[in-house]
Amino acid sequence: MHKNVEKMSLNYSPNFNLKKRSNSSIKYLIFHYTGMKSETKAIKRLTDINSKVSCHYLVKRDGEIIQMVPDLYIAWHAGISFWKKDKFLNKSSIGIEISNPGHQFKYKNFNNQQIKSIIDLSLKLKKKFKIKRENVLGHSDIAPLRKKDPGEKFPWKLLSKKKICLWHRLSHYYCKRLRKKKLTDLHSFDKLLFKFGYKIPKNLADKTKVYKSFQRRFRPELISNFVDEECKAILKSLN
Repeated sequence: MHKNVEKMSLNYSPNFNLKKRSNSSIKYLIFHYTGMKSETKAIKRLTDINSKVSCHYLVKRDGEIIQMVPDLYIAWHAGISFWKKDKFLNKSSIGIEISNPGHQFKYKNFNNQQIKSIIDLSLKLKKKFKIKRENVLGHSDIAPLRKKDPGEKFPWKLLSKKKICLWHRLSHYYCKRLRKKKLTDLHSFDKLLFKFGYKIPKNLADKTKVYKSFQRRFRPELISNFVDEECKAILKSLN
């Protein structure tokens, strides 16, 4: 176990529900980035009673882990959210914020210290709460109309090799052959997305945000406004 998991620090946030929940109610692990100019400002906001936001854990740039809300209390990190049949995922999830300025402030790569801490903390929480790989998600998966985090630089593929989350097994060569071949049957693609877990909005502009969220997660090297045959092949392999 990484030393940062064994010796995490505490900086409790006042922003959580007072009623305790059971271990069995925790089904999801949700990753976020802090999306602020500085780490200090992010910590201040997450512990400010007026901000009305919090998380269970924050992973700093140096890999240090800060616990901000005890696991069995509901932190305020997911907001309006949806996955499969579940809504408002705060009540059924653990929220992990990772220090990163995000797309608004020169989005950075997640560094090695952070990745080591993310892996070990995730493995610990998955074991403790019996969280399934398909329920380890990003904020943009559960709220794609308003969120992009943790973003295309998040190491989903590496985490999948540690059996933390899902990733497809299609070869790079096979995927590239299908890339940019525009998909004409969007209705069948939408059905597959919904089956996988995404909420599908009615209008095309909002649907495009969902498509981009899927690409950001499973095809991070190319995020575009249209769906191609590669996207469908990846999605079919996951369902």
